[in-house]
Amino acid sequence: MVNSNDNFSGYERKRALKQHSRIRKNHNISRLITVAAVIGLLWYCISGLNLKKISPEPILSVGTGSFNVSSADTEKNDTDETSWSLILVNRWNSIPEDYNVDLTELSNGQTVDTRIYPALQNMFDAARADGVYPVVVSGYRTAEKQQSLMEEKIAAYKAEGYSASQAKVKAETWVAVPGTSEHQLGIAVDINADGVKSSGSEVYKWLKQNSCRYGFILRYPPDKTEITGVSNEPWHYRYVGIKAATDMQDQNLCLEEYLREKN
Repeated sequence: MVNSNDNFSGYERKRALKQHSRIRKNHNISRLITVAAVIGLLWYCISGLNLKKISPEPILSVGTGSFNVSSADTEKNDTDETSWSLILVNRWNSIPEDYNVDLTELSNGQTVDTRIYPALQNMFDAARADGVYPVVVSGYRTAEKQQSLMEEKIAAYKAEGYSASQAKVKAETWVAVPGTSEHQLGIAVDINADGVKSSGSEVYKWLKQNSCRYGFILRYPPDKTEITGVSNEPWHYRYVGIKAATDMQDQNLCLEEYLREKN
């Protein structure tokens, strides 16, 4: 005959073991939940830190230079014809030998003069707000890069059957001779569409209508080729300051004409 007290003790032990197992299981689940939460938090933080690097929306990332543009500086740059924003560089006017540029890097690796960084960002933000998505395909260029582009253009024309001298002349209507390119100033940018959300024609149309509000001008219009010395480039925009850009837009002037009238 089995002692009832022994049965009761065995029952209690089994019950205690089950309860202990359940407690350990719950504890393990809690630990897993905690670990998952920590991993999730770390992922969120890392994603947030890298947001500007991976997002296709902003065009600008952390720059290599610093800037501090005050309203007084903006007004001075917009009205002073001898300021950096109105420097004239074309095939007849070379970049000054003592010209220096402080660069800020864009999110796609292109760079621009730090002083135009805020205006460029504001213009792109406004374009995106209107459903237009531009990108900077070319910003600052070194003299070496400009020379390389020139040689490539000459080679392309020679491949079409032009003589060396003819190819050089034709290439210079599209590519500036090194030392005479606005891209070497860092205040000119070639802008195109992202190719997904917008087309080139949409971007060019928006820029032509709105760029002056942010201090940029279409530098080489189709009806000013004889004055600028450069063929029509609907993608090439140059910073001159809001006042100068607005005046040029209203009076249909290119930079050469504007400076000539001012002087």
